[in-house]
Amino acid sequence: MTLQDLGYTKELEDFRIEQKLNSFAVGRVISQHKERYMVKTAEKEFEGEIIGNLRFTARDRSDYPAVGDWVAISEYDEDKVLIYHVFPRKTTIERQAVGKQGEKQIIATNIDFAFIIQAVDRDFNLNRIQRYLTICNSSRVAPIIVLSKIDLIEESELAELLALVRSRVNDLPVLAISSQSGIGIDALKDTVQKGKTYCLLGSSGVGKSTLTNLLCGHRIMETNTISDSTNKGRHVTSHRELIVLEDGGIIIDNPGMREVGITDASDGLELTFDTIAGLSKDCKFNDCSHTSEVRCAVLAAVETGELDRSSYLNYLKMEREKAHFSSTVAERRKKDKQFGKMAKRIMEDKKRNKF
Repeated sequence: MTLQDLGYTKELEDFRIEQKLNSFAVGRVISQHKERYMVKTAEKEFEGEIIGNLRFTARDRSDYPAVGDWVAISEYDEDKVLIYHVFPRKTTIERQAVGKQGEKQIIATNIDFAFIIQAVDRDFNLNRIQRYLTICNSSRVAPIIVLSKIDLIEESELAELLALVRSRVNDLPVLAISSQSGIGIDALKDTVQKGKTYCLLGSSGVGKSTLTNLLCGHRIMETNTISDSTNKGRHVTSHRELIVLEDGGIIIDNPGMREVGITDASDGLELTFDTIAGLSKDCKFNDCSHTSEVRCAVLAAVETGELDRSSYLNYLKMEREKAHFSSTVAERRKKDKQFGKMAKRIMEDKKRNKF
């Protein structure tokens, strides 16, 4: 195996030389357990930990290594390395941190494509697909929609669902698969390119770990069934993990996400809801909120049926989330600035009183 098989590029090597990191080895973070990491090199896998300086200079959690990151390392024991530097990220898929207002949580980094997996047998939800699409579009990650467990519904039902999805996602690729019967698996495998990194996104129980096992050709991730009492998926994958496939692609499996909060995703919303973005050009007001204004082209399209009402309401909901996240971030920065000024005054007073 080479670093290129792990996704290493000329741009990363150029950065390594420019930053004078030549004396360090290079590896990719393949899993994370709090502040302990597994780092894969061309030769082997190591347990890694970050050096104190990297911890001290980190402004927030996003400055810490994440699954998918390339890092500069040095070996200090047979199977252990110290992480000295995190290379620039080409892409970062992130969501709003659960229970922490105004904070982001990195899902994975340096992703080329995302498989957005939605099971057709239980809580199929077009709005959730659009939510994942917005996250991908914000990160400039190419999304691929995957409808799983199609063996559990009739062909006529599947045809209706495919038509509904394609009416919302325009020209994006949509694949229908069954891990049990094998339908569509070969077509999905054909989309995987050597040296490219793919992220699996979806709720618990949609079949992400089962699909990972099929792509790997052997059992590597634990799988489970849907809970009979709640009809919801059980969390089996408890952490993110990067896996190199035999055919050359790279897969990152993720824990199921029941909450997918939107952050500052302006560009992502415009790309996901491009129909609304196009209609808004004909609104009377440039700052139209598309909620109550006169001569709003978006509202007119909803009334005539040109624009799907459910999609429109989903757009408004995510716009509100984005605005709330941005205002929370601004408020926190204001408080941090005020605290910094207060701390500076205290230090100056101490110096004056000392003399």
